[in-house]
Amino acid sequence: MNTMVTNEKETVLYYNSETSLGKQSLPYTESSQQNIKTIDVSKTKITGTEWANITSKLNITISELVDQNHPDYKKNYGDAVNLSEDDWIKILTANPETLSYSILVVNEDFHLIKSPSQIAKLLEKEDSNFDARNKD
Repeated sequence: MNTMVTNEKETVLYYNSETSLGKQSLPYTESSQQNIKTIDVSKTKITGTEWANITSKLNITISELVDQNHPDYKKNYGDAVNLSEDDWIKILTANPETLSYSILVVNEDFHLIKSPSQIAKLLEKEDSNFDARNKD
């Protein structure tokens, strides 16, 4: 299943419904005027290639997406620090609950969401742009 953004006008939220941030992120998308595709990584498998593309677009390393303090990470990997990009991708693919942040994609712009209020600000801006484009 390909979950990546395929339409440059598409807005997508990648989140984990099992985390506090994920639970708080979703209502912000639901209150927007836009049709937002939501992808719950705890229910929808994101491939390694997709994770690599996401981190590339965010201009970060995959390890920055992994919550290294998460109990499942600690249990499975301890204090492992010498991991390759492939290792980090495998961790995130096998343990989506270790995703540290939500990710919002707006018109091909990728945003790392550390606080749900960031979503509101980004979507407010996009909602006002949407309104401006649709005025007579």
